[in-house]
Amino acid sequence: MSEQTTTAATEPEPAPATAPEPTDTAAGTTDTAPEPTDTVTEPIDTPTETAATEATAEAPAAPEAPATPATVEAVTEAPATAEAVPAPPKDRRKLFAALRWTAAVVVFATVGAGVAYGITRPERTDIPGLSTEDDGRWTFPTLSQPALPAGAPLPQGPDNEDGTHYAPLTGLLLPAPVGSKADDTVKADKDGTVPVDAFLEEYTPEERPKLKQSLEWDGLRQIAGRGWTTPDGTRTHVYLLRFHSSGFVDAFKGCDSNMRLNGVSALDLDDVWSKAKNSQMNSTMLDFPGAANFDGTELSVYQELKPLLGEEQSKIGCLRTGDVLGMVVQTRKGEVAPVPFHQTVILQSQLLS
Repeated sequence: MSEQTTTAATEPEPAPATAPEPTDTAAGTTDTAPEPTDTVTEPIDTPTETAATEATAEAPAAPEAPATPATVEAVTEAPATAEAVPAPPKDRRKLFAALRWTAAVVVFATVGAGVAYGITRPERTDIPGLSTEDDGRWTFPTLSQPALPAGAPLPQGPDNEDGTHYAPLTGLLLPAPVGSKADDTVKADKDGTVPVDAFLEEYTPEERPKLKQSLEWDGLRQIAGRGWTTPDGTRTHVYLLRFHSSGFVDAFKGCDSNMRLNGVSALDLDDVWSKAKNSQMNSTMLDFPGAANFDGTELSVYQELKPLLGEEQSKIGCLRTGDVLGMVVQTRKGEVAPVPFHQTVILQSQLLS
């Protein structure tokens, strides 16, 4: 016991633990690490306590973590960052107003385009405020003129003074409107050609011999025809007569105000056509009554006078263009509607010109 005590007493005392000096980079901070205490544990009498005391003396107290440079820089740079944010512009209200107006313009343009598209798509009669009553016009297939032979001039071409039609005559016939049925009273062959006697059945028996002789002497080459009946009971007969030249067309007297059609009383000018032709067609008065000029085709339109010979009325359109004479005969119980009749005459005129 005395030796252990003496040995413990003669051992040198452990040096007090000192705190590590802070680095230069942390010298500028406001927080400093606390200094370690100078308290040293007194030696005790037992070996176990002595070893514990030595371990405690050798391990210095952990100082508080000094502030790192990153922390210092974050603290020092915070005010600079706040100062870097630009101040809101004084005219921000004007900017917001401009943005609102721009958005409004885009919205209105989009809506307007949608409305315009919606108006162009449906039928006019399906749009409130724009609906118009049906005026009775027929729906025809898309019209197209037949192909000409190679090198042949157009009927109204500058190198075709007589207006000769070189296209197939049946190809110049107006097609029947949609929804109509073929009228077998027009006795045409499979290729659309009509015999002279079949054509003359449109006239009174007294007129047929004279007209037949005129056709034979006046250079008739071919007759093409087509007939149809629409659901309202209107019967339409269309004939095209091709002669050797335009002079023979003018000489034929079978399509004027003096013609005598079968079952038709005296003829007079179509009053509706006469009132509308100057304003709508820019027509020019010609030498024969009721005439007008439309796309190079001379038109004359007649109607049956009342009292009628029967229950049906007839209207006739005569078309002269070059070497071809066109004839449109339309008949209907009561009265022939003017709109589809004029429509048929004008469309046939377009095909010929």
